Amino acid sequence: MAEHKHGDMDIREHEEMFHAFVKFMTWSVIVILAILVFLAIFAS
Repeated sequence: MAEHKHGDMDIREHEEMFHAFVKFMTWSVIVILAILVFLAIFAS
């Protein structure tokens, strides 16, 4: 069995996916809030 070396794993792909997820969630929240504001103003 190979020896485990702490901090030796390449995590670039994980970091890119995390940043993509954060960007997606940020835009999702912005769109949802815009829809809610639109409904609050025009659906009365």
